[in-house]
Amino acid sequence: MADSYVGEIRIFAGSFEPVNWFFCDGRLLSIPAYSVLYSILGTTYGGDGKTNFALPDLRGCAPMHAGAGSGLTPRPLGVKVGSANVTLSLNEMPAHTHLAQAALGSGSSAPSNGAVWTSTTGRPAPQPYNQGTSLTPMSPLALTSNGAGAPHNNMQPYVGLNFIICTNGEYPPKS
Repeated sequence: MADSYVGEIRIFAGSFEPVNWFFCDGRLLSIPAYSVLYSILGTTYGGDGKTNFALPDLRGCAPMHAGAGSGLTPRPLGVKVGSANVTLSLNEMPAHTHLAQAALGSGSSAPSNGAVWTSTTGRPAPQPYNQGTSLTPMSPLALTSNGAGAPHNNMQPYVGLNFIICTNGEYPPKS
């Protein structure tokens, strides 16, 4: 590929690495063998900085411009954030309500579904909307919780392509 800067990243639809390009797969490279590329990347993406350094690893993540913008949190160069799967906490759930469960029929025994507010044999049906003189606990199943707390997929639609980084080309001039 012509006119490429060392450290430049491109999207490539092929399944092989072109000459002077490597996949952005996080591999470690020798500093002496790739000193020009090391002078640009340093240990931003990993490595010990003595004998090796790492390429960016763009497998399983989307690139995002580094820096900060109005209303955005800072995006430091080389820092991975986000998750393919998430489990929502109570604070992240939208406000919502659950309906009370009730059953019709005689109240001679506890309803099998944990419902409340049935009449009992020989007594009038309770009036749930009237204030009573004493408090009676409801069945814990009357207002049930929903959900299992399992993680859900958090990935946007995607197409698999390869990101490649130039290892040998023109050194990018600083402006």
